[in-house]
Amino acid sequence: MSKIFLYLSKIKNMRNLIFVILCLLSYVVSAQTVTGKTSTNGDALPYVNVYLKGTQKGAVSNDNGVFSFKNVSPGKYTIIASFTGYQTQRRSITVSESKDVTINFNLPESELLDEVVVTGTLKAVSRLDSSVPVEVYSTTFLKKNPTPNIFEALQNVNGVRPQINCNVCNTGDIHINGLEGPYTLVLIDGMPIVSGLSTVYGLSGIPNSLIEQIEIVKGPASSLYGSEAVGGLINIITKLPENAPRFFADSYATGWGERLIWI
Repeated sequence: MSKIFLYLSKIKNMRNLIFVILCLLSYVVSAQTVTGKTSTNGDALPYVNVYLKGTQKGAVSNDNGVFSFKNVSPGKYTIIASFTGYQTQRRSITVSESKDVTINFNLPESELLDEVVVTGTLKAVSRLDSSVPVEVYSTTFLKKNPTPNIFEALQNVNGVRPQINCNVCNTGDIHINGLEGPYTLVLIDGMPIVSGLSTVYGLSGIPNSLIEQIEIVKGPASSLYGSEAVGGLINIITKLPENAPRFFADSYATGWGERLIWI
């Protein structure tokens, strides 16, 4: 009798073992792999952070831009790829029990990075860390307000009024918040424009297509930029040669018979 009981007990234990093995096999079969590649402009983009939203699964693409997630349970997920300097992308995927999932990301470069102010300091300073409030006007502003040159473009900025003092040599000054021109410091790429008459030369000869951005400080900034910045400061930043187009043409005409062509 004891032998029969022992035999039945072994059969029961064997059934339990088989049941556990079948459960493990079903989990392995149902858990799939998600793989993909990250790139930009057709080139592999390594070290991109990729993760499944709402889970603890994450990965970093390798030198070839390849990433993978193993043992992903069936269901619907949102997969997110992010990398500094590039736009974050989100994709929806559905993982089934029958096959693995492959998804690729092509990340475009981001144009929404924090603006950097390069005026008056030895190193770049972000707008949040700057001790004075700085207004930054990009090329988008210049395109929406077309003018023949940068001098006239400044009249579209609130609180800034350029004024021509001589129609022969085109000298002038720039008033900020009503203060006279000698109290406004004008810089080009961080270098001050100095003249003995406290006027500005040459801004009417700079086309808007050569400008990367304009940084304006309205109000006293003498503690950082000297006595010439009592009324404010204007820093005109030009495009780097590698960022400028090889060929560009600007044309401008007025009802007074003026015609300007910049090539």
